Amino acid sequence: MSNAQVSDGQEASHVISVDEERDEQMKLLDDAVQSLPADAVKDLLCNEFAHCDNKAMLVKMENAKDLAVTISDLVKKEGHQIDSFSLEVSIPPIILENENMVWLYVKKKYGSELWFQEKSISERISVKDALKFALSDPLQTLLDVKCCQSSFRIRLTYTNAKASKMVQSSVEKNEGCKRRKTGKSSTENSLDTVKQESVVDGVESSVCATIEASAASERSSNGLQDGESSNTYDFLPEKVNEPCCLECLCSRTPIFFGGRYLKYSRNVSQTRWIIDEERMGEASIEEIIGGSILPMCQGDNYKFHAAGREDIDVRMLGSGRPFLVEVQNARQVPSELFVKEIEAKINNLENKLVKVKNLKAVGSQGWDLMREGEAEKQKQYAALVWISRPLQDEDLQTLSSLKEMQILQRTPIRVLHRRSPLEREKIIHWMKIEKIAGSSQYFLLHLCTQAGTYIKEFVHGDLGRTTPSVGSILGCRAEILQLDVTEVKMDCFLTE
Repeated sequence: MSNAQVSDGQEASHVISVDEERDEQMKLLDDAVQSLPADAVKDLLCNEFAHCDNKAMLVKMENAKDLAVTISDLVKKEGHQIDSFSLEVSIPPIILENENMVWLYVKKKYGSELWFQEKSISERISVKDALKFALSDPLQTLLDVKCCQSSFRIRLTYTNAKASKMVQSSVEKNEGCKRRKTGKSSTENSLDTVKQESVVDGVESSVCATIEASAASERSSNGLQDGESSNTYDFLPEKVNEPCCLECLCSRTPIFFGGRYLKYSRNVSQTRWIIDEERMGEASIEEIIGGSILPMCQGDNYKFHAAGREDIDVRMLGSGRPFLVEVQNARQVPSELFVKEIEAKINNLENKLVKVKNLKAVGSQGWDLMREGEAEKQKQYAALVWISRPLQDEDLQTLSSLKEMQILQRTPIRVLHRRSPLEREKIIHWMKIEKIAGSSQYFLLHLCTQAGTYIKEFVHGDLGRTTPSVGSILGCRAEILQLDVTEVKMDCFLTE
């Protein structure tokens, strides 16, 4: 048998398995509908797909396909480039409450019959799943991509303020008989303490609603599993006739660009730096790199992350410093050619303040690459130093003979206003002096240190807060005039 035949057979088998799974899901949905009272089924079949938009205007649709067309138009209008999508649905707690009440009613009425006993709780098709089943096929056709686990998500959030208040009242009534005479029930405490907004999967949702839904679902499930009497659930919430408000949001999980940057200016900060509404420096690495990537990806915003930082007046040379740019909700998916275009755009800027090397699109594993060895990484520097006496030949020997020297640094005076007052032990791996022709008191100090060492303070001593220092070792006053980072010894993003 040829490889092509094997491949065709595997593909056909996969298609069949997907179709079988879809048929099984539809059968379960059909069974669930058949288990509902006749008037409930009639009510379901007669209902339109109605909702209120973000302007509180009523929108009516005849079927799920009409809603799918609206969603598809939104995806295309926002300009998303996609090869698949996942569909997420959030519904008001009252829907879950009513759904569970109906199921408990069916259990109470038909629990002794064989057809009901053969069904497990896991076979129940929820309202959310039913809506997803109804929308996924037309959306796949309209968008011409598969519905599956994907980095691009379509989220439908249905809300109903009145219904939410009714469910809260229902929860309090049903829990009332279980309250102790002193203190509140755990459910009530939860409702009192979590009425705040949170962001889950990039979508704002009410924590209070989530707690209510969980409480309703948990109580009903316990009733099914443990044989709890359904008398507790004879109270049914009032039917809500007002349509829910629907918010449809399309979003992509963050995409990451990794690489190394070089900084050639002594007036560029790593991130945007504003003090008393006045900008410090002429630009920032963050804005130059992130500001070039964001519009080409058509994202909403970006975050800049780097493996350490240098001061605004320190250049970054050598192979560069590793960095990540995280782009939120990118409309364009980066290809290799696309990434090269971004790198060329940054490197061809007129001011030539920054250069990018080995730029590439990486997954969230870029974080792991950045963290690997970060605590143990070594950094090399070149510092222009002045001392208060002429440089002697023995000074060269003194400094170059010091290997793996341990120093103690208290938080520098210049950063005490924003850093905790701590003592840090750091390692100076090696040092060597490069003489400057025609100068007896100026020299270049090359050194390799443990990450996190304050180099400026190691040279001048910071009024005794760093010991030993270059000044104390040479027995004279020492000042640092300029500093360059010449190497950040980490493996990530070294090659394309």
